[in-house]
Amino acid sequence: MKTKLLLTAAISIISFSAFSQSLKIGAKGGVTMNKITGQTFKEQFSYGYHIGGFATIGLGKKFAIQPEVLFNQINVDTSSTFSSIYKFNKLDNVQLKYLSIPILLNYNAGKLITLQLGPQFGILMNKSNTFIENGKDAFKSGDFSMLGGVQLNISHFKVYGRYAVGLNNLNDIDNKDKWKSQSVQLGVGLTL
Repeated sequence: MKTKLLLTAAISIISFSAFSQSLKIGAKGGVTMNKITGQTFKEQFSYGYHIGGFATIGLGKKFAIQPEVLFNQINVDTSSTFSSIYKFNKLDNVQLKYLSIPILLNYNAGKLITLQLGPQFGILMNKSNTFIENGKDAFKSGDFSMLGGVQLNISHFKVYGRYAVGLNNLNDIDNKDKWKSQSVQLGVGLTL
C-alpha cells in the first residue's frame, strides 16, 4: 500500500505539472506539536518534528496545488487511565513515525500571504508496539487528516503555520477508547 500511495502521489505531481503554468520545488522542516485525543492520553500537546519536500504547481495567479512528502515524529503522553484500561505497567509515552502526504490547495491572498487547505494522508512507518501483548498493533497503519494554515512568502523563503485534525480512529486494539490525532506545525521552507 505504501508503494501505491507514493506512486499515486508521483503521478499526480507529474500530471499537474503538465497542465500548470509554473512548477517550484523546495524543502521544508520545523516543529510539530502533537496530541492524541481520548481518555487514555493526556490532554496536552507534546513536541516532535517534521522534515521533507514539496512542489508548488501554479494554476493561475491566485491558485496552486502543493503536494508534500514529510517525515513526522510524533510524541504523545499517556494518561494514568491508560494502564488501568489496557492493563499495561507504567507506559508514560508513545513515539510514532509517520510518512505524511498532504495535498494542499493554495490561495494567494496577496504577494506575501498564502492560505492553505487540504487533506493529509499518513502512513505509520515505525510504531512502539512492544507494550502490546502477543505483538498486536496498538495503532492503525494509516491516518487521514484535514489541514488548514497560512504561509508567509518572502522571495524563496517560506514561513508557515498549520493545524491538522485527524478524522479517523487510530485505536487498533479495541473500541473502548477512540483515538484521534491533532497537530500544529510551525516551520520554514525554501524553494529551489
